[in-house]
Amino acid sequence: MADEAVLIGPAPTNKSYLNMDAIMSAIQQTGAQAVHPGYGFLSENTKFAKRLADAGVAFIGPNSEAIHAMGDKIESKRIAGKAKVNRIPGFDGVVKNADDAVKHANEIGYPVMIKASAGGGGKGMRIAWNDKEARDAFRFSTQEAKSSFGDDRLLIEKYIDNPRHIEIQVLCDSQGNALYLNERECSIQRRNQKVIEEAPSTFLDPDTRKAMGEQAVSLAKTVGYTSAGTVEFLVDSKKNFYFLEMNTRLQVEHPITEAITGIDIVHQMIRVAKGHSLLYKQEDVGIDGWALECRVYAEDPYKQFGLPSIGRLYRYVEPTHIPKVRCDSGIQEGSEISVYYDAMICKLVTYGATRQEALSIMAKALDQYVIRGVTHNIPLLRDVITEDRFVKGDINTKYLQEVYPEGFKGKQLTDSQQRDLVSVACCMRVKEDLRARSFTNQSRLRVTPSRRKEWELSVNFLGKTYSAVVKRKSEQFQVDLDGELFTVDDNFTPTSLVIEAGVNGDTKTMTLLTKEASGLIKLRYLGTVFKISVIRKQFADQAHWMKEKPVVDKSGEVVSPMPGVVKSIAVIVGQEVVEGQEVCVLEAMKMQNSLVVARDGKVKSVHFKPGDTVDEESVIVELE
Repeated sequence: MADEAVLIGPAPTNKSYLNMDAIMSAIQQTGAQAVHPGYGFLSENTKFAKRLADAGVAFIGPNSEAIHAMGDKIESKRIAGKAKVNRIPGFDGVVKNADDAVKHANEIGYPVMIKASAGGGGKGMRIAWNDKEARDAFRFSTQEAKSSFGDDRLLIEKYIDNPRHIEIQVLCDSQGNALYLNERECSIQRRNQKVIEEAPSTFLDPDTRKAMGEQAVSLAKTVGYTSAGTVEFLVDSKKNFYFLEMNTRLQVEHPITEAITGIDIVHQMIRVAKGHSLLYKQEDVGIDGWALECRVYAEDPYKQFGLPSIGRLYRYVEPTHIPKVRCDSGIQEGSEISVYYDAMICKLVTYGATRQEALSIMAKALDQYVIRGVTHNIPLLRDVITEDRFVKGDINTKYLQEVYPEGFKGKQLTDSQQRDLVSVACCMRVKEDLRARSFTNQSRLRVTPSRRKEWELSVNFLGKTYSAVVKRKSEQFQVDLDGELFTVDDNFTPTSLVIEAGVNGDTKTMTLLTKEASGLIKLRYLGTVFKISVIRKQFADQAHWMKEKPVVDKSGEVVSPMPGVVKSIAVIVGQEVVEGQEVCVLEAMKMQNSLVVARDGKVKSVHFKPGDTVDEESVIVELE
């Protein structure tokens, strides 16, 4: 963490991180000689780079001319053509309005991608398959682009279905030297934002890698590029590759390139900004091992593969004690995740001599990552890295939709895995019972240790009911689940954050989230949180007397699926609406989401207005 901080404004980005005057004031106040712009906000803004140059402050990145040429996706496509770089068919001009978007989309042929000319990171990007979607895409992309980058210009190009997204890292200096640091595979995405990256790619052969690298360097040299940059390509099943865009900044996923090349990219950026030449030549760049990066987001992966979550991190422990693990984060225990910024908590990076080693370390790191206070996407990440198609390297940019066509539902446990989890939960309930019977620091009381050695329990898990008998034997528990015996090591406590329980000789890693007096225990196992009810048998025998909670019809409510800010309300009280009609637009973490009604009806009430902040599950619009 930095040893000095300067307040540059309130939370909204247009009043702080996009406010050049505030940042220039902070530079003057601290006497800073150079600025590294990071990953987003003004990192690709030509005006900011020029203002720094005019003030005699070094911009640790490319010059403003290169940023303008390559940061503007419309201009960059034209330059790519001059540099003889393979391009995606499309319209090279600025899309003026929704009608113009429809016109060009029909000329190109659906499907098309409508996206922001400035910036990146999946913001301001929409796929359209017909005229209606093109109009909607223009509206939402314009608003997101203006909010994220302060530039609402859009371009339109042919959408290549089911490609891989592979990018080439380049490094250039002001002496005319340029090289490529091989590729990064970034095909695992949701809403055009990367979720898991790896280097190298399982798909590229040496000849294709060389061709892509040389085209990337050619493009950089054509524009007079200096510093670190990334040239992104879409690659089809026959290894044809097409220029997508160039990010004129440091990429979020740069650590995996550093891991396999041994080159500190940020160090080279600082050297180049100072006027030094690169320390490496192309022949010095090799591939040593394999690296993966999982983007750990404060998101609910069960909602569209990740809708934002907010809250305070009241417990936070990174798995940095595991060898070959790197965590790049800007938060700590007690930090608050808000609606104003990107949902990323951490970049979790693992490295191995082989891909399988890197994957195994990643699974272990995800299992031992402790995050409490916000919903996060570790369940999805953990499931993907062990899924058959991903392990084989059979991926594309539609991987998530293809593997989880009904949406992510969590880890689907085998019967054996279910019983392992239940046996540990039973032992946790017994240990809680033993702790409740013990007394400590009570010298005036005669403490008699509990003589109980056997517990009869009833377990309800995933719709199944188990009868369990737990016996305590020295440093182990013996659990009889409907006649099947499990031996569980007594090596954890009811307060353990991470449980590495030995079950029949095999270690099962879990994290304990909650345990309630009602018997409910929540354990995260293989990434997914599971709820297990463990109660004494005599209590279970009386459970049929408990009344079931009635199901309430909520089809007439439009509920916020996440915390956010209401951008617009499209209906008024008394208005007739039809199923699927948009009633409001909600913005969270710089992404805009259209909310629609689930049935026909008349609007009874509107509880919020544009500009209001809403919590998850807030009722925004209600029908009669």
